[in-house]
Amino acid sequence: MKKVIETTRAPGTIGPYVQGVDLGAMVFTSGQIPVNPENGSVADDVAAQARQSLENVKAIVTASGLSVGDIVKTTVFITDLNDFSVINEVYKQFFDEHDAVYPTRSYVQVARLPKDVKLEIEAIAFRGER
Repeated sequence: MKKVIETTRAPGTIGPYVQGVDLGAMVFTSGQIPVNPENGSVADDVAAQARQSLENVKAIVTASGLSVGDIVKTTVFITDLNDFSVINEVYKQFFDEHDAVYPTRSYVQVARLPKDVKLEIEAIAFRGER
């Protein structure tokens, strides 16, 4: 059974898609760009953008009843691979703060992202026994 996940703690969608889908055993988030859901702003700094995107992913996963520790896979889309080390450090701190095992991950450089942000992060979380 497919359930749509919606939360005001993450930015609303800007197209014909949903923030996330809960399939029971698995939760999939749409890619989260670093838009602050409270005021629609986007920081200029890549580290702040990485943190906001991760917070947006967390909000959707939490809305499904899961936690950061349940995330098993992320995909990070970045416009400049030179930002890898900065984003990687923010990513590490985020998962460490939540005492989470690092999920599997892919990094992909892309030409451009919505609103000309520097990165977008999507996640898959798993609901079940470990």
